[in-house]
Amino acid sequence: MNDLPELRPEPLPEPLGALLSDEGRALLDALREHDPSQELAIATRLRRDHPAALVSAALGQARLRQRAVAKFGAEDAYRMYFTANGVEQATRGPVAAYRAARLAALGVRSVADLCSGIGGDAIALARAGIRVLAVDRDPLTAATVRANAAALGLDDLVEVRCADVTEVDVSGYDAVFVDPARRGGRGRVFDPEAYSPPLSWALDAARRRPYAALKIAPGIPHELVPADFAAEWISYEGDVKEAVLWFGTPGGRGVSATLLTGSGADPCTLAGRGLPNPPVRPVGRYLYEPDGAVVRAHLVAEVAAELPGGGLVDETIAYVTADGLRALPYATAYEITDVLPFNLKKLKALLRERGVGVLTVKKRGSAVEPEELRRKVKPQGPNAATVFLTRVAGAPTVLIGRPAEV
Repeated sequence: MNDLPELRPEPLPEPLGALLSDEGRALLDALREHDPSQELAIATRLRRDHPAALVSAALGQARLRQRAVAKFGAEDAYRMYFTANGVEQATRGPVAAYRAARLAALGVRSVADLCSGIGGDAIALARAGIRVLAVDRDPLTAATVRANAAALGLDDLVEVRCADVTEVDVSGYDAVFVDPARRGGRGRVFDPEAYSPPLSWALDAARRRPYAALKIAPGIPHELVPADFAAEWISYEGDVKEAVLWFGTPGGRGVSATLLTGSGADPCTLAGRGLPNPPVRPVGRYLYEPDGAVVRAHLVAEVAAELPGGGLVDETIAYVTADGLRALPYATAYEITDVLPFNLKKLKALLRERGVGVLTVKKRGSAVEPEELRRKVKPQGPNAATVFLTRVAGAPTVLIGRPAEV
């Protein structure tokens, strides 16, 4: 007689367990191209053959998958499983892949992914050939990571643990990756010590291993970056997505901005050189708008240094001006046709005179909102223009131009 207790697998949290059944998978496959505006009719039809709870769960998951396509691409998104918070907070696929590639290039072969969420970073790390321990304290989220690793054929590289990350032993791993929760009951959390877990804990965890990467909000003050960490700001298709604190990277402390695109082009990284602030000079023929990651990284001086005679239009504004045109991967160039003091009536008359109906409005250092300006000037006509609401040498100014052909 065998007196050992029977070992049974832990039941999956609902509704994930139902969605992973053969019936659930078939429903999700059928809903891949569904039109959300027709959900009532779709639900009514499906409930004739399937339990109402399963139909409701499948429709909810189908909506999440459609939202996730923007971050993960259709091929992955329609095979993965998501929670509402997981979709919102997951790292965009190309950003996670870039970070995983950096760790792999350092020789990292195993990573403890703490606060893994639904597994976006764990997936990227595994695809880079790195063994991953994915840890999350929420049972549904941990089960979702496990389901995603299996769905993408990566479960042999991804171990999932439902636990408090502060109690996990990471000594057997080459590196740690920490993505603290930056949302609370009232929305976004801006104080790094209010992250869950706090940034101070994440920094201590990072220092226990040879390498580490900590994902943080891009608005973190530079003075909070420890002396033994490098800071990198990352943008994707022109939008700043995150900052990363790196530990153990060659060169130690440093500041950089990395620009990623969806075109498959190689990442473009601008490294800080500790340059002094550029001089303020009159507006030249060209205006350069640095990428948001460059601005967040305080590397506008590095952009100006690459332009002969490059300088700022105002000491507090991150617009660079120069008389010459040069292609820079980390700044967009505009040819400036007009510089005038801010005057709504004169601006409206000038735009009407030139038949400007396609109007792009950008602002830095102005209290006027682009949509407010658009409503008041009422652009009409076949021509296009870009208007910059800014300050020049301290004075409210309007610059008018168009994208430069480099």
